[in-house]
Amino acid sequence: MELHEVEEPFLLKDMKVEDLISIYGKIHGFMASHLFDAINIVKEVRDKCDIRIISFTGNIVATGARSIIAQLIKEKIFNVVITTCGAVDHDIAKSFGGKYLKGFFDADDVELYKKGMHRLGNVFIPVDSYGPLIEKVVHKFLHEIVSQYGLKAFGVREILYEIGKRIYDEKSILRNAALSNTPIYVPGFLDGAFGTALLTFSQFNKFNIDVFKDEKELADIVFHANCIGALIIGGGISKHHTLWWAQFHGGLDYAVYITTATEWDGSLSGARPKEAITWGKLKEKAKNVVVYADATLVLPIIAYAALFLK
Repeated sequence: MELHEVEEPFLLKDMKVEDLISIYGKIHGFMASHLFDAINIVKEVRDKCDIRIISFTGNIVATGARSIIAQLIKEKIFNVVITTCGAVDHDIAKSFGGKYLKGFFDADDVELYKKGMHRLGNVFIPVDSYGPLIEKVVHKFLHEIVSQYGLKAFGVREILYEIGKRIYDEKSILRNAALSNTPIYVPGFLDGAFGTALLTFSQFNKFNIDVFKDEKELADIVFHANCIGALIIGGGISKHHTLWWAQFHGGLDYAVYITTATEWDGSLSGARPKEAITWGKLKEKAKNVVVYADATLVLPIIAYAALFLK
């Protein structure tokens, strides 16, 4: 193993983003080197993999980072999305006038409840900007979709594509996925306002969902892939679904995890890439790194490199 000395660079006024990125590689400790490696791996995924998955949890979409994810999809840096129902909820709510407000962690939650305000970390969301709004929008579009296509059995990916075609917010993940023909898979599609809206619509309308349709599509994607790389933001079901299907390819060829979860509790969210090797979800020689950080801090710089740097 060849080792190099830690360097001690100075910052320069008006330095470029690429120069800042190189500084992370020089200062090395502690997550700096991991961030530097993550940037280089994501660029390699962009250039070498035919299947490029971005996996993320819904809380990220509640922040202003939503538009950055949409941009990565628009520019086809990633061409498969695996996410949660919450991500769909927030994207729809924001696309149709939902207000997401700058709040704070140490709020009086009882007082917020009395004022009709949800809290997601330090983001405040008025109740009327969430559940009721999402149900209204989803019901409207489902009526249009059923009217257009009849009583076919829909996959959830198909429904999200049709909704995305009807969104005109340029910062929308669903819209940009529809425009770039990027499939969005939501294995836990019932776990949120979108899923509840599907249920309430089905109570009064003939409407069928084929829960296996999306899985068959994912199977085709991984079985025919030459190279699969994934940027996995957060944990939970979206992370697991990405890794689960990767095993049918023989494992991911590249993996970048961004997480704040720990390994010692045995959770999938905190499991490091090397554990995935034991399941066949990551190839033995796959390039991989974990960045232990809040995604809102590191995603913008990783995305910048993927979008604009060679």
